[in-house]
Amino acid sequence: MVSFRFPFSFSQPPKPPVSAAANASSRPSSVAATALSFAVGAVSAGAAIAITQNSGNPFLQSGLNFWVSKTSRFSPMWGSLSLSDNSSPVTESRTGMSFPVVLRDSQRLLGVGLRKKAILGLKNIDVYAFGVYANDADVKKFLSEKYGALSASELKEKEELQEDLMESDVRMTVRLQIVYGRLSIRSVRSAFEESVGSRLQKFGGSDNKELLQRFTSQFKDEYKIPRGSIIDLSRDEGYVLQTTIDGKEVGSIESKLLCRSILDLYIGNEPFDRKAKEEVEQNLASLLGK
Repeated sequence: MVSFRFPFSFSQPPKPPVSAAANASSRPSSVAATALSFAVGAVSAGAAIAITQNSGNPFLQSGLNFWVSKTSRFSPMWGSLSLSDNSSPVTESRTGMSFPVVLRDSQRLLGVGLRKKAILGLKNIDVYAFGVYANDADVKKFLSEKYGALSASELKEKEELQEDLMESDVRMTVRLQIVYGRLSIRSVRSAFEESVGSRLQKFGGSDNKELLQRFTSQFKDEYKIPRGSIIDLSRDEGYVLQTTIDGKEVGSIESKLLCRSILDLYIGNEPFDRKAKEEVEQNLASLLGK
């Protein structure tokens, strides 16, 4: 898998403040732990020297091997971690759902958000958390010519950047993670009929019922989607929309209009989560900006 470094920013739940007393008490503990680590190393080294000098004694040599095997697991592995390689998952703070920073080996996470839905106009429920991904090489290939000379701060002011991203053939994925445990696949199908249907009409006119039916029919009643289930809506090269449920491909449709309509739900002018859209804008600008 390709290794990426991410200079991106994501909204995360705030960490609880640490009191001065806690800081003060933690220092002796850290010093003590460090001293213990060195002490163990020193004892091991001293024992090794002493026993090695008396290598004619097989019982002592055997004891040394046992001691080293047990104590070596406490030694710090200096240099095994890189603090600048932010590869830990990003958590959607309101639901606790986490998203990998890299998807499909080459698509990096640009933002996370939450889809809420009103029931009977009275109560909003958390339906699913989502993450928006884009292939960084494609972003630069299709958008750098127009935007590559601008700084990240200048790009944040370019409203048409998101439009160009949705219109171009950049490989992208919107990952949905189900939050509401009582959600049925029939409800998902019905919700997409409404939301995707309105976008198809907005961008392509009213004569797109067949295209909408081809898309929604992929969500068959046989599929179960308990809490934590994953639905990936991926725009592949050539404007092919591929749909997978928990890693199983359930269909693919070649349609630029359909791809555009689905992306508009998450990063268009009237997104499900405006904060998530702003996050995508910010991180896209960081990716493209000089």
